[in-house]
Amino acid sequence: MTDENTSSPQTFTAVLDRFEEKQAVLLLESDGEIVDELVIQRNDIPESGRHQDAIFTVTIDGSTMVEIEYEPTETEERVDAAQEQFDRLARRPPDDTE
Repeated sequence: MTDENTSSPQTFTAVLDRFEEKQAVLLLESDGEIVDELVIQRNDIPESGRHQDAIFTVTIDGSTMVEIEYEPTETEERVDAAQEQFDRLARRPPDDTE
């Protein structure tokens, strides 16, 4: 995940990808790209963010998560953007006879 010898904590955007039994899998992003994943206990996720595709800001020191904050506004913006893209792709191209 991160360099164990790093002396300062690193901050990432994290997306809740899935739950596996009592664990949650977060995809860590840097500059909009997925760079790693983090598996934590489901109960460590803020209750309001315990749903798929929730966005968080996480701080990691070495290989340990030291802080997690749910980002409801960013979560909603991403959901809206994904829905707009789906709607755009779902539109049928015009028929030549129309």
